[in-house]
Amino acid sequence: MTQRQRKFLGTIALLLLIAVYALLAMAVAIVLQVHNASKMAELLYYVIAGLLWTLPAGLLISWMQKPDT
Repeated sequence: MTQRQRKFLGTIALLLLIAVYALLAMAVAIVLQVHNASKMAELLYYVIAGLLWTLPAGLLISWMQKPDT
């Protein structure tokens, strides 16, 4: 697979990852509010959820940048 093809597929995968992750993070946040979690727990959740998506995105981007073999 060429780098150009990996970038195309990776871009589509990255957009899907962000969309799905945002919906899942929103669903968990709603559950936290329903169960009356403390403000500190909510803050911690939002910090972790806001940063956690960068791990798979970083792996995907590094795969996209791999040179052709």
